[in-house]
Amino acid sequence: MSTRAGIVVTGTEVLSGRVADRNGPWLSDRLRDLGVDHAYTLVVGDRPGDIEAALAFLRDESVGMILTSGGLGPTADDLTAEVVGGFQGREMVLDAALEGRIGVILARNSRRWRDVDPEALSASNRKQAVVPAGATILEPVGTAPGLVVPPAGGDGPTVVVLPGPPGELQAMWPAAAATAAFRAAIAGATSYEQHMLRLFGIPESEIAETLRVAEDAHGLDGLEVTTCLRRGEVEVVTRFEPAAAPAYAALEATVRERHGDTLFSVDGSSVDQQVAALLLERGWTIATAESCTGGLLAGRLTDLAGSSAYVAGGLVVYSNQAKTALAGVDAGLIERVGAVSTEVADALADGARARLGADVGVGITGVAGPGGGTERKPVGLVCFSVAGPDGARLGHSATLPGSRADVRERSTTIAMHMARRLLRGEGGLRGT
Repeated sequence: MSTRAGIVVTGTEVLSGRVADRNGPWLSDRLRDLGVDHAYTLVVGDRPGDIEAALAFLRDESVGMILTSGGLGPTADDLTAEVVGGFQGREMVLDAALEGRIGVILARNSRRWRDVDPEALSASNRKQAVVPAGATILEPVGTAPGLVVPPAGGDGPTVVVLPGPPGELQAMWPAAAATAAFRAAIAGATSYEQHMLRLFGIPESEIAETLRVAEDAHGLDGLEVTTCLRRGEVEVVTRFEPAAAPAYAALEATVRERHGDTLFSVDGSSVDQQVAALLLERGWTIATAESCTGGLLAGRLTDLAGSSAYVAGGLVVYSNQAKTALAGVDAGLIERVGAVSTEVADALADGARARLGADVGVGITGVAGPGGGTERKPVGLVCFSVAGPDGARLGHSATLPGSRADVRERSTTIAMHMARRLLRGEGGLRGT
């Protein structure tokens, strides 16, 4: 059986939702890379009893390793190191050499601040240098050291204590994974393969039926299959050990056979990555003119590194005046058919191409809600147009469910898939 691990994310700001957890998913991926079975992620506030209870729960679930993030700062509520020390039966001791190294970092940083209290700085320095006896110290990336803490009695999970800021945690990870205590704790790790299929224009219920068909036909033994509806797409993620590769090949073949028209990715690549690759392959550029999405599509297009090679720019044309002034949409057209119409979407796409000198233009206009809808044009109605060279064009309209945020986000996904289809020379969009 593979080594099992749990993750404890600490921080009242994360528990309350004020800060989104980026560390848990990132650590989960790293565990998978190492062949470690990620069993649980627990999120707890900055309360010692809750942190200890989370650690105890994972110990009782027979995990071999626990990863924690957060609670290593200089303030009174940063208590993770102390709680872990007590949990592992280890005395907390001042590491004078570590104190000196942290002091150098703080002194360097203090030059950027005015009126720093030297006594407060020294106290915070000392607090962060108090560590469980026998722990392996991971050098600070910011000011907080990390720790690898085996149980004092030799029975129980090893706890890897990492800082909360994602940049510090990620930079510290290689050092943590290279320690002898870490390697010993995952000695039973196996190797996993993980593959993702992505589909668009299909409900999750159809995939559920396909999984039943696949199981009846050839079984899913050895496959851990999860499905997720995200950004209007269905993701089918399958994890398995190498021996189960034939079972996965049979599953993929079943999905291809039943959903060939909606399966757009068999290698896990996103539609964003595919659009980028197609634009680069053709040597084309793309531009947007967005009303209800307010620049979200342009944001997606520029999320990928190197996007300056194919993104010409974007126009946010929320008001009718902006549609006319920035994208060149005829005011008479808006008055005649309304801002939310396929005709205006076409004009926005053409305007984006012309005003920004791009090969491909995308126009989006709609009623994102929660108000503003009418019987003819209800909340959620969005009109799309993608225009390319030589008169190539795809147009579409859909009434999308969900909140304002849902409508806006899913609109960018539809627009991305329309751009992909135009770049591939395919026809219209179905099932949105």
